[in-house]
Amino acid sequence: MMLVSLCVLPFTYAAAEGYQVNSLSAKQSGMGHVGAAMKLGAESMHFNPAGLGFLDNTLDLSAGVSGVFSSAKYAQGNYTHEADNDPSTPLYFYGAFKIYDFLSAGVSLTTPYGSAMNWGKNWQGAGLIQDIALKAYAIQPTLSWKITDRLSIGAGAMIMFGNFELSRALVTSSDLALLAMQNPALQPLADKYKDITPVAATLGGDAGVKLGFNLGAMFDITDQWTVGVSYRSKVDMAVGEGTAQLQYANETELKPILGGGIPALDQGTFEAALPLPSNLNVGVSYKPNARLLLSGEVQFVGWGAYDELNVEFTQGAIKGFNINAKKDYQNTRIYRLGGQYAATDRFDLRLGAYYDESPVKDDFLNPETPSMDKLGLTAGMSFRPLQSLSIDLGLAYVTGFGRDGSYPMPNKLDPTNTFSGHYEVSAFTLSLGVGYSF
Repeated sequence: MMLVSLCVLPFTYAAAEGYQVNSLSAKQSGMGHVGAAMKLGAESMHFNPAGLGFLDNTLDLSAGVSGVFSSAKYAQGNYTHEADNDPSTPLYFYGAFKIYDFLSAGVSLTTPYGSAMNWGKNWQGAGLIQDIALKAYAIQPTLSWKITDRLSIGAGAMIMFGNFELSRALVTSSDLALLAMQNPALQPLADKYKDITPVAATLGGDAGVKLGFNLGAMFDITDQWTVGVSYRSKVDMAVGEGTAQLQYANETELKPILGGGIPALDQGTFEAALPLPSNLNVGVSYKPNARLLLSGEVQFVGWGAYDELNVEFTQGAIKGFNINAKKDYQNTRIYRLGGQYAATDRFDLRLGAYYDESPVKDDFLNPETPSMDKLGLTAGMSFRPLQSLSIDLGLAYVTGFGRDGSYPMPNKLDPTNTFSGHYEVSAFTLSLGVGYSF
């Protein structure tokens, strides 16, 4: 069962509020990521494809990248540990053109899911996670129809693909100590590896291509008020032939003792699938004058679709390790507010905030997704050295509300054993983008 739990990690990592990427526009990153009721040119393809119908220019291009610098801390009693995370770099590209006055089209490339977590090789929770990296990509061709001067609808096809890699302890120092209790001759070995992970495994794989859709509608109630709604469908991502590798701290010393109880994971493959949740965004924007724009929205995230994960090995004796892992996630909401002020004809300022709920229950809180309610504060600016060229900057600071929780971690002596503790997380995001239109 220890080996089977290992295969669950890449997917639970993706399915959490902290790893659904928000930074897919440097402009909107400065406004709390609002956009469902805003006319954003080519960038509307992500936020609300109906906004593409209000495209002002013949051609509109936008591209950018973000650096996400995150930290996570764990504490239990006198023990504390901090993750050593490398920066994550979600990126985006949007390109759109006006076919007729009432019809616009475009295509986008985004990374709507992806980040990284590195707790290190030898910490107390190594039996659940050591390190993990995941990226999911979406290509979206989009079409938008402006039915009237005030009403537009849009639709896009999401073509999703991605990859992952993760490591975790297969045999922990605690496991070795339990073996030594049963066989005192192993006590010197248990003492030697009391702070070192004896055996670890690394899993990796490419997710197959899957399809989803993005729909939206936008309506100008008056010249000042606009409402918008958009829906991104759930997408069931799958890994068809994931592979594994084993790493011993000292293969010569440990493999003769432990190897017989470890299936040859590196000689087989596994299959697994998970849902990337649906998203329903409902927003309103208000423009009291030519320089000021305010917007607010609620995002409903369908994490409730992720109630279990099935993992199935496809070769040899390891087929006996197939599992059905209960997750029992809950649907959540994200509340967003943002404002933009045109300080001059060439310089815009932005502020925003959002509150993001956690889908994870206290008794399913795992260090690979130290999930908790989060507050995000954002700021940004745009500068146009030319009327057709925009240079955009977005900043965001996200802090989690510290949380206690546990996760099942059975061992040979106690099948009800859990890994529990207190988690704190925070992140700083810097987004840089450039836009060009004519």
